[in-house]
Amino acid sequence: MTSLWWVISLATIISRRQQIRAIGGETQVPCYFILGDSLADPGNNNFLVTTAKANYLPYGDDFPLGATGRFCNGRTTPDVIGQLLGFTNYIPPYATASGPTILKGVNYASGGAGIRNETGRNLGDRITMDEQLRDHGNLVQQIINILGDKDLAYNHLQKCIYYVDIGSNDYINNYFMPTLYPTSSIYTPEQFADALIQQYSQQIRTLYKYGARKVALTGLGAIGCTPNALALYSSDGSSCIESMDAAVQLFNIQLQCLVDELNTDLTDANFIYLNAYDVSDELVNPSYGIKVFNIACCGGGKNNGEITCLPLQIPCQNRSAYYFWDRFHPSEAVNRIVGSRYYAAQSSSDAYPMDIRSLAALEPLEITKVVASANNVIT
Repeated sequence: MTSLWWVISLATIISRRQQIRAIGGETQVPCYFILGDSLADPGNNNFLVTTAKANYLPYGDDFPLGATGRFCNGRTTPDVIGQLLGFTNYIPPYATASGPTILKGVNYASGGAGIRNETGRNLGDRITMDEQLRDHGNLVQQIINILGDKDLAYNHLQKCIYYVDIGSNDYINNYFMPTLYPTSSIYTPEQFADALIQQYSQQIRTLYKYGARKVALTGLGAIGCTPNALALYSSDGSSCIESMDAAVQLFNIQLQCLVDELNTDLTDANFIYLNAYDVSDELVNPSYGIKVFNIACCGGGKNNGEITCLPLQIPCQNRSAYYFWDRFHPSEAVNRIVGSRYYAAQSSSDAYPMDIRSLAALEPLEITKVVASANNVIT
């Protein structure tokens, strides 16, 4: 009887492994999970009561699936990275993902979301970072149920790439909105960056407890150079707002230190920092073909930055020449370049201590190490 049980158990495990391989295909990693804000949102906000929505044309004008809810004319940066990793289909939003396809990964990102739970409430509903982690915990349990074995599930999860891009709204829709949020009167920019990183550290450690072992953390871009910031605060409509950019750079410095800390503390995992600020800054090089940096391709008011891109509005014709698609978000042309450099760094400063391609190629560690930490979270 014992021998028969062992044979049945082995057959079940082999069948589950074949299921994972079938779903994984020829990708460099079997699965890809995305967390973040509107820079990564694939349509989770479509189902929320919020002004932060992009499920209408001309959003998606250049995207194969049309207006899906992406805050872009085409692909987002994580979309580009997913294709470079070998995924032929776009990672689905958590709001619509179901069944065995979740083994390939899910995108939890939500427009307006922040590290802090109050961030973005001026926009309406949003799925905060804490809530995205809650959703991921629920999905991990679903994966355990699909595969029928916790060890097998966590062995699968430790091979995935986890891409996290969040924090911009903690400045745009919190710290730099003093009439709606008290944070700027409570914290200096240095103190606010410290507070964000402390909370973010705990959130990433929660992601680790759910099995994440290959994690890419994206720094913040120059929010003082968005068409919205230029329209509201720039005297000439082209000079970036130094106080805003200096504030996010404090966060970026701390985030890179956090990557070092996580790699030191959690030795069976690998964390990398993606340098959004410097990579984006280098796009002024004429060789990239980006010519318009201070005006949005779609929007209204000064710099097309005072009013969002409206339904059925006619955008600029030469979208590939514009850095910004709307008043906050980059165009697909920018996302394509940035995503490519995150994946395969062209400069040593693009990604630290390695790029996503190198992260994906790392061999996973023994499953026993993963499950030991997982047992503290999921029973």
